[in-house]
Amino acid sequence: MKVFLDGNLVDEREARISVFDHGLLYGDGIFEGIRVYNKCVFKLEEHLERLENSAKAILLELPWSRQEISLAVCDTCRANNITDGYVRLVVTRGRGTLGLNPYKCSNPQLIVIADTIQLYPEEYYSEGLKIITVPTRRIGPGSLPPTIKSLNYLNNVLAKIEAINAGFMEAIMLNDQGFVGECTGDNLFIVQKDILFTPPSSAGALLGITRKVVLDMAQAIEIEVVESNLTRYDLWVSEECFLTGTAAEVVPVTEIDGRKIGNGMPGPVTRGFMETYKKLAIREGTFL
Repeated sequence: MKVFLDGNLVDEREARISVFDHGLLYGDGIFEGIRVYNKCVFKLEEHLERLENSAKAILLELPWSRQEISLAVCDTCRANNITDGYVRLVVTRGRGTLGLNPYKCSNPQLIVIADTIQLYPEEYYSEGLKIITVPTRRIGPGSLPPTIKSLNYLNNVLAKIEAINAGFMEAIMLNDQGFVGECTGDNLFIVQKDILFTPPSSAGALLGITRKVVLDMAQAIEIEVVESNLTRYDLWVSEECFLTGTAAEVVPVTEIDGRKIGNGMPGPVTRGFMETYKKLAIREGTFL
């Protein structure tokens, strides 16, 4: 595998960063997960815009233009013969000192990894995913805005550990007020009385690219969308539930905390979004 690092494509065994890089020492950096479908990078401009916004929010000056980062992504995909796959785009603060001071760091690192991925087994898309609520709470926007897609993912990792230890692949994270934030790696939607509900960023939800695709699809077919605080009860009594994410795409949820959702099978609204997303992903994107 070839990895883009420090302006060059290198063999994965030679892809090394400094042990003094603040991305390693302190999680001081940002990233994007991007999908490739049929040799087209899906929503690349949207991902790069979010990357730039995340960088601006943490006062990380990107020394590369958007076009240069886009070219790095496409070159890495071509070098690895990616037809359908996943790209991890990472920017670290760069080499610094053992102290926290980010202004002592130099030369931010741009890393691009392109490989294949399958987050959930295929049967979960046809039969639905069973998830639980875990004790670990989502970090509040006042501590770390969820709109920043940073390398600080320990909060999510702890929740993921709790889910796996309980025998589940995904889990719901509540915020400090007890409202639904998001899952450990995905955004969450429910359907109730023909209305689509999803938590707002103020509740701790990342403004996901796939989440935005679903919101746009809902608008196109005139499904009412409400971004509002949701409780566990709202989820338990919902007619349908599904998760969205770059790696997960659109995956149905058929059980939450032991409560069957709807009739226990993926609902019609969910199936409609799944089918439309697949069609959209195939025909839209930046061609490699």
